[in-house]
Amino acid sequence: MEIKKKAVCGTFSSNDAFVTVEPAKELILSIESPVYYEFGEQIEKVVRETLQKMDVTQGSIQIEDKGALDCTIIARVETAIRRAQ
Repeated sequence: MEIKKKAVCGTFSSNDAFVTVEPAKELILSIESPVYYEFGEQIEKVVRETLQKMDVTQGSIQIEDKGALDCTIIARVETAIRRAQ
């Protein structure tokens, strides 16, 4: 899938994540989270698996996590990418 325009999904509420996707010539992943040192690797793994499943190889993906569960992160990333079509 190609990211054609900027799109967002989510909120800044507790237990949620705010995801921004934008077109880029390479895959750029940025994650901010108050629990990054504890769960950063897992968050990145979930995002990369979701991108791979959706066949996204280019784009800038910014995640502002507020303690979201994996299923929430997946839903937010998928929705943002679909909105960017």
